[in-house]
Formats: sequence, structure tokens, C-alpha cells
Amino acid sequence: MTEDEQIAQIKDWWQRNGKPLLTGGVLALALVFGWKGWQEYQSTQAQTASLIYQQLLETSLTAEGKPDVAKVAELAGKLKSEHAGSHYAQYAALFVAKVAVENGKLDDAAAELKALTEKPVDATVAELARQRLARVLAAQGKVEDGLKLLDGEADKAWLASREELKGDLLVQLGRTDDAHAAYQKAKQALADDAAVGGLQMKLDDLAKGDA
Repeated sequence: MTEDEQIAQIKDWWQRNGKPLLTGGVLALALVFGWKGWQEYQSTQAQTASLIYQQLLETSLTAEGKPDVAKVAELAGKLKSEHAGSHYAQYAALFVAKVAVENGKLDDAAAELKALTEKPVDATVAELARQRLARVLAAQGKVEDGLKLLDGEADKAWLASREELKGDLLVQLGRTDDAHAAYQKAKQALADDAAVGGLQMKLDDLAKGDA
């Protein structure tokens, strides 16, 4: 094969295969650099969200120890709009609910917590929101609704706090036998002697009431 024929073959091969290979190479490079860019973007976003959340927590560092409600709303709103679905946004919602309760705005607190129970980012947020919403509902006089939130199985890590809360709500309803059973279940799930002591006091109070 002459040199001219070899060159002609190379040109023909390039014509048939070169463009797809080049396109594939460009796409591969784009994916590599795009993924790195996305990772850097995600990292930057996480750092930004972390700073905003830190500012939110620092709103409590006042002489009175009470957060600036307007500032809390501003920062939480920023996290929800710019970092929706992130852990920071959902923990910000928990903080907003706490501030609302402290200011007697139970409806606002319930709305924040209800939204978290519907679309939590993880099991921890789900359970925290569920238990806090149950307490808020009970404070609103909706004790039965609060109890319904505590139905079903709880993760072992949350069993004690859920059963103790269930006992508290049952006491409000005057269902002392059921409350006693819930407190006992909570006590059995605990390893912390100090916490067990607190539950024992509740059990003793029930016993006195029955005497």
C-alpha cells in the first residue's frame, strides 16, 4: 500500500469514526468537569446554608435570651427559599416552631411542624417534628390528635421519649392506666438513671392519684 493510499484510508476512517469519537471525548470531559463543578457548587451551597443557620441560632444570643422574631423569620425564610429540602432548612423550621411556641403562637408552630412531618429529610427530623407537634396539639386542647401522631412503632432510639410523651398526653385525658403502661414502657427503654428517676416520679404521682 502506497503512502497516498494509507493517507486516504486514515481520512476515510476519520470521516467514519473520528467525529463520534471526538464528540464522545468532549462529552466525557464535559461530564468530568461538570461533575467537579457540581461538587464545588454543592460544597459552596452547604457552607452558605451552614453560615445562615449559625446566624439563626445566634439570634438567641441577646441580653434577654430571646430571639429577634423578625430576624428569625428572615433567616429561616432565606434557608427555605435558597436551600429548600436541606437539613439546614428543616432544622431552621424546627427553630422557628420553637420560637413560635415561646411567643404563644401555637398555630404558627403547628403549621411549621406539620410541614416537616409530611416531607422530612430524615428519620430524626421526622420524629422530632412528630413529637413536638403532638405537644403543640395537646397545648391547643387537641390531645386526641396529638396521640394519633404517636401511634405505630418508633425507632429504638426514640422509643423512650415517645412513650413518655404518650403517657403525658394520656394523663391529660385522665386515662391513668394507659399512662402508667406508657411510662413503664418508656422506663424499660431507658438506660440513663437520671431519666429513669424522672419517669419514676411520674409513676409515683399516678400511684398517689389512684390511692
